Amino acid sequence: MLQKTPTAPRPEAVPHAEGVSNDEFRAALSRLAAGVVLITAQEPPLDEDGRGEDVGMTATAFMSVSLDPPLVMVSVRNDSRMDDLLAEQPRWAVSVLAESQRQVAGRFSMKGRISDRLLFADLPCVRGEATGAFLVEGALATLECDTEERVRAGDHTLVIGRVLTASVPNTEGEPLTYFKGRYRHLD
Repeated sequence: MLQKTPTAPRPEAVPHAEGVSNDEFRAALSRLAAGVVLITAQEPPLDEDGRGEDVGMTATAFMSVSLDPPLVMVSVRNDSRMDDLLAEQPRWAVSVLAESQRQVAGRFSMKGRISDRLLFADLPCVRGEATGAFLVEGALATLECDTEERVRAGDHTLVIGRVLTASVPNTEGEPLTYFKGRYRHLD
């Protein structure tokens, strides 16, 4: 059974079972095709008059958890900017990316990337009514969520969110998928 993330200092990660290397694990799991989403949230404002900075992260570890109540889950790397933000900001949004939005996925998955403010600058988005977070225009589906639970799982945190809004703005596009370390399209 999964346990809630403790508030005490985080324990050291448990090493792999004997005989399972990081490379072998990555190679095996790269054979699992996944959908690609953009997770977005807004930092709390620094003062009463300001608006917090928007933050975005490409994710392939995203899934439906429950229909009643409607719950979804995303996995975020421990101590990443998104992990830190979602620990203090319970409201976040999801844009299910279409195949034509490959550049959006790449933009928000770059290591050593420029500031999020510049990444969002020319991206066609609308703000979610429930969360205030950016939702990418042309996405296959969008969801707005409120965190129900955070679960520590190795070097990642599983963030389970109750779905506040769900829409399907693009019924014509094909999904962007990730397989064998690359973005792909369905044939």
